[in-house]
Amino acid sequence: MTFETTRSLAGPLRRPRQMLGDQEYGGHASIHDDEMAEKLGFRAGPIEGPTHFSLFPPLLEKIWGKAWFEQGCISSHYLNMVVEGEEVRAFAEIPAEGATMTRVWAEKADGTPVLEASASIGREAGPTLLERRMGALRPPEKLLILEDLHVGMKGAVDEHVRMDADQHMGALYPFSLNQKLAAITETSPWYSDGKASPWGRPIIPLEMISVLAEHSSRLAGFPVKGPAVGLFADQEIRLIDGPLFVGEDYVLRREIVALAESKRTESYWVRTRIFDASGERQVAEMLLNHATLKHSYAGYADAG
Repeated sequence: MTFETTRSLAGPLRRPRQMLGDQEYGGHASIHDDEMAEKLGFRAGPIEGPTHFSLFPPLLEKIWGKAWFEQGCISSHYLNMVVEGEEVRAFAEIPAEGATMTRVWAEKADGTPVLEASASIGREAGPTLLERRMGALRPPEKLLILEDLHVGMKGAVDEHVRMDADQHMGALYPFSLNQKLAAITETSPWYSDGKASPWGRPIIPLEMISVLAEHSSRLAGFPVKGPAVGLFADQEIRLIDGPLFVGEDYVLRREIVALAESKRTESYWVRTRIFDASGERQVAEMLLNHATLKHSYAGYADAG
């Protein structure tokens, strides 16, 4: 259920579930583990950012109809972490008639911002929020964890992936689609019932496109030094010839498109293009800013 104001749509308050407490990568626990999060100065393991993407499809379908599931894009900068038990609400500005881009955002129940984003439909909508953010990046002065990476570096292999309903998605995502659907903040029969879906097949929810695109990322072989703990700082998912289907084979190709640093992080931006099983027709893509925490890498301060 959504309600409409004179300027925006708002969804209901939802309590997203933490499903990455057992996540592992590089042989160690991730920031989503409570103990690891506390060691790094956070109060608890945060809920992964794209979990909040599920709040938006009901709003964006109301604006653009089912076509948004075929050619929609959400481009998000994450602002504040959410832990299990906190409530989150999504908002979307109502665009002018015929407009193909609008502003969307999410807040906690107390008004704390969770993310800011652009939402759009079609390739001609104009620059997304992250395209604008990437355009403003300054070249990093010096990298340590990421010193062996360079812009234009491509993944070592084509990655062949699929997502079946009961498929365990591995150490990075220790759950299945069906387990996610039992906990998802905004569900739809389109995610599980082919007869209910306008496309005659169950479709992969927006947040699970992130899982499809990221669960095999180790195969890219990007030489990131470790162990070090990272988080998602910015993320964009774009459907080009969608939706993506449960039980369908896809091919992933990755490329590093930007490198950056801040006082606390070193970041590498990866564009993952998603192709059909032939590897010829691009159906979607994901842009992801991996922000690696400097102080999680042993000896970082001494090396500086």
